[in-house]
Amino acid sequence: MSKALVAYFSASGTTAKTAKKLAEAASADLYEIKPAIPYTPADLNWQDRHSRSSVEMNDHNSRPALADTNPDLSAYDTVYIGFPVWWYIAPTIINSYLESGDFSGKKIILFATSGGSGFGKAVQNLQPSAPDAEIIEGKVNPGAADFAALASMA
Repeated sequence: MSKALVAYFSASGTTAKTAKKLAEAASADLYEIKPAIPYTPADLNWQDRHSRSSVEMNDHNSRPALADTNPDLSAYDTVYIGFPVWWYIAPTIINSYLESGDFSGKKIILFATSGGSGFGKAVQNLQPSAPDAEIIEGKVNPGAADFAALASMA
């Protein structure tokens, strides 16, 4: 039986709630991806082109520092990674997370929360950060019926 990890970044708490429900459905461990410097409401103001999130998302090489190190990934075959969709892709802190650990041979299943957009180019933007992993689109805004389906993708 494979062991799974649900890793997530949540700026407002929405993705955290989704991640907890998925971890329960998948009988997976839970890990929060935290920035070294937490985001403030002003940082998340996407209408301000000088806000921290806007600056990071306009520079695809941006790699926000993480608050801590990855858990030991050797115990996991599958890693679900959740995030809010920013500018039609994953926030660059997800690249930071992927580049901080060895995801070789892992199956990475994405899930996301969004106010209206899909995954966009999330997979193609994340794949270079984990080149030896299989990255799969899971579900955006998963509902109660979707958690079992996501869990079965492992």
